[in-house]
Amino acid sequence: MSRRVEDNQFGTHRASELMRRALGLTEGTQPHPNPRVGALVITSAGEIVAERAHLSAGTAHAEAAALLDAGPAARGSTLVVTLEPCAHHGRTPPCTDAIITSGVARVIVGALDPDPRVSGRGIAALRSAGIDVLADTDADAIRANDPAYFHHRETGRPLVTLKAASTLDGQSAAADRTSQWITDLPARMDGHRLRSEHDAALVGIGTIIDDDPLLNVRLPGYNGRHPRPVVVTGRRTVPDGAAILTRDPLLITGGAPQPSYLDAFDQAALPGPDGVDLIATIEHLATEGILSVLVEGGPRLAGSALRAGIVDRLVIYYGAMLGGGVGLPSVAGGFATLTDHYPVAIDAIATIGPDFRVDATMKRGT
Repeated sequence: MSRRVEDNQFGTHRASELMRRALGLTEGTQPHPNPRVGALVITSAGEIVAERAHLSAGTAHAEAAALLDAGPAARGSTLVVTLEPCAHHGRTPPCTDAIITSGVARVIVGALDPDPRVSGRGIAALRSAGIDVLADTDADAIRANDPAYFHHRETGRPLVTLKAASTLDGQSAAADRTSQWITDLPARMDGHRLRSEHDAALVGIGTIIDDDPLLNVRLPGYNGRHPRPVVVTGRRTVPDGAAILTRDPLLITGGAPQPSYLDAFDQAALPGPDGVDLIATIEHLATEGILSVLVEGGPRLAGSALRAGIVDRLVIYYGAMLGGGVGLPSVAGGFATLTDHYPVAIDAIATIGPDFRVDATMKRGT
């Protein structure tokens, strides 16, 4: 059923309103390594006759799907799309071809695509075909909706978030290594939502041996994608029968031969000073189509990740308790003098049940 657009002048305010609607279509979509994209088709009479999002890699892109739904009504219409249409052949044909063929008269683009195969070329192709293009209207909102895609295309690396749980005085576990549960159920469920937003969950071999996790998303009624488990084994190995082996993990080893029962699993030998080269690990994950990584290991992996400089963001859950002494810190390693600290920008602080969550961004070059 079509929906009437009250103002068909497409001024700045109206264009932003329609862009927000297109952006809303992407909620819950998980198309990585492709970007999250939403699109609307609006006739010259002001009716929204089609609205679609790109759902997953290999399926129709949002623009092509919306135009197909619109059919003949697309001729002379305005297409509102969150990201610049692609102009190259991938697993699907160029969206610019579909737009030009459909007879669309105008395209409103939320943000330029940072992918060098696309950036500026999609808009140029549309304008060369005589289509009126209003470009880069809501770039900040589009970037915020899919930060991992922009980060990956601009840096060649996945966006890496380090997650940790801690007492108020910075302890991740007691001296006897007990840590269940520092945070209450609402914070733990929020951690699963955070996991669901990432392409991969990365842990160290110590976590596998101590906790035997699945690294899946355990939310009531959840039927979305689960992140790819990535295990940094270093000089050790994943035990036979470990739960994680039921989830097709990627194993990052230190180069030592692995037992034959692991032959069926993807492995990358990336030796480094701490057993594994974490920079090379992140670069390898980029080649695997992984755009976002959640580091969920213990204090040792957290410290190694920070020292390697691979962490872009932090999410720390603080439980409503004090350790009252020294157990296991959230981050392993030395802190000899104040100048050894890692500067961050605090982005958000939120209470979750009795606990609270802090989101921060690492500050580079300071």
